[in-house]
Amino acid sequence: MDTRVLKYFLTVAQTNNITKAAEQLHITQPTLSRQIMDLETELDIKLFNREKRRLQLTKAGILFQQRATTMLQLLNQTENDLHQQEEALTGEINLGSAVSSVSPYITKLIFEFQKLYPNVIFNLSDGDGDGDVLRRQLDEGLNDLVCLLEPVEAAKYNFLELPVREEWGVMMKKSAPLAKYSTITKEDLYKIPLILPHRSIVRDEVSDILKLDQTRLNIRVTTSLPGNTVSLLRNSNYYGLTIKGVYNNFHDPDFVFVPLVPNKSTGDVLAWRKNTILSPAIEKFLQFVNEQIQES
Repeated sequence: MDTRVLKYFLTVAQTNNITKAAEQLHITQPTLSRQIMDLETELDIKLFNREKRRLQLTKAGILFQQRATTMLQLLNQTENDLHQQEEALTGEINLGSAVSSVSPYITKLIFEFQKLYPNVIFNLSDGDGDGDVLRRQLDEGLNDLVCLLEPVEAAKYNFLELPVREEWGVMMKKSAPLAKYSTITKEDLYKIPLILPHRSIVRDEVSDILKLDQTRLNIRVTTSLPGNTVSLLRNSNYYGLTIKGVYNNFHDPDFVFVPLVPNKSTGDVLAWRKNTILSPAIEKFLQFVNEQIQES
């Protein structure tokens, strides 16, 4: 499949109009229409619903749009990687990080690394609190590296354990009845409406430490996005089971964070897919991170 046709398709999908897309691509409308129809014939599936002069993606078209975008991104990344030279290290590293205590640590490492290799560009993306979105981006090749909360699936990923710990506790409004508590016990958790991390492997690890019976919890919402947790807390009487790094990153004076007892903390790791050929820039960055970990 010609990558030029993928670009044609994505432009039509973005504009929903053959005429506008043809103008942007500097080709004729009949040529573009024929290329799209040939693409649908090659795939043996309808990508667009055609209504008057406007095009709308079908369900298959939406999926193909996502995959075509990923394919072109990977192609561009591969071309950049192939042109890298060790003596003048260049390239791009796509790195995703959760909103947590790991954020300032990893950004400091990036800054120090770029002092040594100024031609390496980092494309940073914020992820979810417990890692579902980040893991999916890693699996799909949209990120080369991601910072995740432990535990991670060792069968799928290689990882470096970072010297960062995330303390678990409950985030709530200052006006909440439990806001004056110094610690939160499992018995306290059974009595309050909770917002929990979406990722079950993280919930299970916290439950094991506290000996929690999850069937007794009053779970109102599960979410992987810290921003959603904060919005829910602000507009409800709920309590958010989360890491202190989320609380610290939002710096909101209307909230407090109360740690769990027994104390529970979780480590952060820098992960990448197994059985993947890494670019010279990524390999050098991983080597640099490992050296910094050994020195800390």
